[in-house]
Amino acid sequence: MEHMVQAVDPFVFRLSIFVLAVFVGYFVVWSVTPALHTPLMSVTNAISSVIVVGALLAVGVSLVGDDNGPLWARGFGFVALIFASINIFGGFLVTQRMLAMYKKKQK
Repeated sequence: MEHMVQAVDPFVFRLSIFVLAVFVGYFVVWSVTPALHTPLMSVTNAISSVIVVGALLAVGVSLVGDDNGPLWARGFGFVALIFASINIFGGFLVTQRMLAMYKKKQK
C-alpha cells in the first residue's frame, strides 16, 4: 500500500512565513530600549534599499527572451521603486537630524 504525501500549498506556506515574520519583527522592535529605537529604525530604512534592487529587476530586466515581463509586474515594480526610494531618503534625513542633535554647539 502506497503512502501519498501531499505538499503544502505555496500560498499557505508563504502566508505562514509572513505571519511569523510579523510577530518576530513586532517583538524584536518593541523589546528594544527607547534610546536605541531611533537608530534601529534608521538602519531598517537603510536596509530597505534591497527593495530598490528587486524593484529595478522587476521594472527593467528582460524576463523571457525579448519580452520585458508582464505589465502588472513592471507596474508593481515601479510602485515599489518609488515607495522604497521615499523610505530610504526619509530614513537618511531622519538619521541626519538625529545625529545633528548630538553635535556639540560651538560657543
